[in-house]
Amino acid sequence: MHIVIIGNGISGITAARHIRKMSDHRITVISYESDHFFSRTALMYVYMGHMKYQHIKPYEDFFWVKNRIELLNDRVNFIDINSKKLSLASGAMASYDQLIIASGSISNKPDYPGKDLTGVQGLYSKQDLENMELQTKNIEHAVIVGGGLIGIEMAEMLHSRKIPVTFLVREQNFWDIILPEEEAQLIGKHIREHDIDLKLETSLQQITSDSNGRVKTVITDKGDSIDCGFVGLAVGVSPNIIFLKNSGIECNRGVLVNEFLETNVPDIYAIGDCAEFKIPLPGRRPVEQVWYTGRIMGETVGKTICGKRSSYSPGVWFNSAKFFDIEYQTYGWVSAKLKEGEESFYWELPERRIMFRLNYNSSSHVIMGVNSFGIRLRHECFARWIEEGKTMEFVLEHLSEANFDPEFYRQYEEQILKKFNDKQGTQLKRIGKRGLLNRVFSS
Repeated sequence: MHIVIIGNGISGITAARHIRKMSDHRITVISYESDHFFSRTALMYVYMGHMKYQHIKPYEDFFWVKNRIELLNDRVNFIDINSKKLSLASGAMASYDQLIIASGSISNKPDYPGKDLTGVQGLYSKQDLENMELQTKNIEHAVIVGGGLIGIEMAEMLHSRKIPVTFLVREQNFWDIILPEEEAQLIGKHIREHDIDLKLETSLQQITSDSNGRVKTVITDKGDSIDCGFVGLAVGVSPNIIFLKNSGIECNRGVLVNEFLETNVPDIYAIGDCAEFKIPLPGRRPVEQVWYTGRIMGETVGKTICGKRSSYSPGVWFNSAKFFDIEYQTYGWVSAKLKEGEESFYWELPERRIMFRLNYNSSSHVIMGVNSFGIRLRHECFARWIEEGKTMEFVLEHLSEANFDPEFYRQYEEQILKKFNDKQGTQLKRIGKRGLLNRVFSS
C-alpha cells in the first residue's frame, strides 16, 4: 500500500514516523516548503542568530532514507479523488492508495491598501523567514500589525537586530481576546519595557509605497503616518486548502473531518492546522493550530491507517509561549472573561513580571484552568489534576509538586498560599514530601 502525505510539518512527519513503526507500507511525503522537516517554532531563533537552520532539523538527513520515507519537493495543485492521483506543480502525477492532507496554514493577508508591496509579509514558512531576512536589511524602522503570538515573535526578532518597532494592536490590551485583563496588561507593560512602541486600540488603514514599489509608510486609523521599511502582518493564519477547490473533498474553514480524522472521501484524511472538526470535542475549537495537537493527530491517523482505528483524544488543553524573556503556560481553560459559575484566584509579583491564576468552579471549587507567567509548571501534574477534578485548595497545597523550575530558582508557593489564605480566611499549608494533608480552615 502506498501512503502519500501532503506536508512535512509536525503532523505529517509524525504520521509518517508512526506508520513506519507499525508497517512496511510505502510512504511518500510531498512538500514544496523544504526538503526536510524542521521545527517551525524555532524559525525566530535562526533570524536572531541563536541557531543555524541545520540546528532546527530534529532528524539527520540520512534518517529519511534509513526509514524508507520518500521525500518529494513539489507542490500539489489538484487531487483527483476518482483516479486517486495528484497533479503536481512540476507537471508530474503521483498516485496513492491512502492520502493524508497535512498542508498546514498560510498567513492571513487582509485587504489593506498596499498589502502586496515589497517589504510587507507574514511569518509562517521557511520562505517567509528567508524573505524577512532579505527585506529587513539596512532598514531604520519596522511596523507590526496584529496582537498575537506571531506578532510578538516578529517584534522580538527585529528588536534583536536593534531595529526600532512600532506595534499596532487594535484591541484594548495585548492579546486580550485570549488573556484575562491582568495578564494582557502585564504583557503590554513588558513589551514597552523592551522599547517596543506599542500602540493599543490602533488599526492599520493603508500602506504607502516609494517610487520602487517598496513600503514607505503606514497610515493608522488615528491618522498617524509612520515611516517604515518593513511591515509584518501578524493577523493570524488560515488552513492551507486552496488547492482542494473543486476536488470533492468537503471544506469549510479547513478540511472537514470526523473524530477519526477521516474526510468525506474514503481513504483520505486531514490532520494538523488544516483540519476542521465537524463536531469539536467539548470545550475545544473546530480548528486546533497548536504544535502538540498536530503531533497527536499524526500519531492517531497513523494508528488508523495501520489497522488500529483510533479517535482523536488530545487530553487537557495546553499551550505555551514566550513573550521576550517571560515564559507563559496555560492548562485547561482560562477565558478572557469569567463565565457563569466560575471564580478566579490571581497572584502577581509586579516587580518581576511573575503571575499565577487559577480558575475554578464557584460551588465545587474544582479547578478549570491555570495561567502562569514566569513560573514553569509541570505538565503531568496539571493535566492529571484537571482530569481528576482536584479542588483549587488541593492544587494550592500541592503546588510545589508542579514546580518545574531548575534548582536555585526562586520559589513562590508560600507567597501564593499566603495571599489566598489572607483573602479567603483559610489556613492552607504547603504539603511536605510525605504528602500529609495540612489544610485547616479557620472558624
